[in-house]
Amino acid sequence: MPKVKFGFKNAYYSKITETDGEIVYGTPVKLNGAVSMSLAAAGELVQFYADDGLYFSDNTNNGYDGTLELALVPDDFKTDILGETLDTNQVMVENATGVSNPFALLCEFTTDNGAKKFAFYNCIASRPELAATTMGETKEVSTETLNLTIRPNKDGLVKVSTTKTTSSEVLNSWYSTVYVPVNDENV
Repeated sequence: MPKVKFGFKNAYYSKITETDGEIVYGTPVKLNGAVSMSLAAAGELVQFYADDGLYFSDNTNNGYDGTLELALVPDDFKTDILGETLDTNQVMVENATGVSNPFALLCEFTTDNGAKKFAFYNCIASRPELAATTMGETKEVSTETLNLTIRPNKDGLVKVSTTKTTSSEVLNSWYSTVYVPVNDENV
């Protein structure tokens, strides 16, 4: 069992489409230049009091809100997910009427006990802020950050992560297709 995590890499996205009410995940595409990810749990504690005491308590799971920092947001992500287009001269066009697309996000954390891989299932990304600074005596790398909203799928699925006992077959194919849980009993 891992004790600590200290790395972040292998970010991939998979565009989601819906066919006859079924969620279909596209082939995962590498997001090169993954710098960091920070996600906060979304939801709240629900408490109901009756008979002069706490009668019912439950947590709601509304997924996560956070950020994904990349060296640069790739053009294919901009067209596949953020709704930007290329004109006939191959110039990237951002239009206010562009429609963003949901996607699955795959990634891994490096731990003291190897990789821990994740899949987040219903992600929406905002456009990154644009910023640049002039170059001085030294070069300073600027990054781009996407705000992420991750919500449960229609079936309630939010995320999965590998464990120490995950099969090598699953681990080796993690970035080939989006993993969907096999055993719904535990979901």
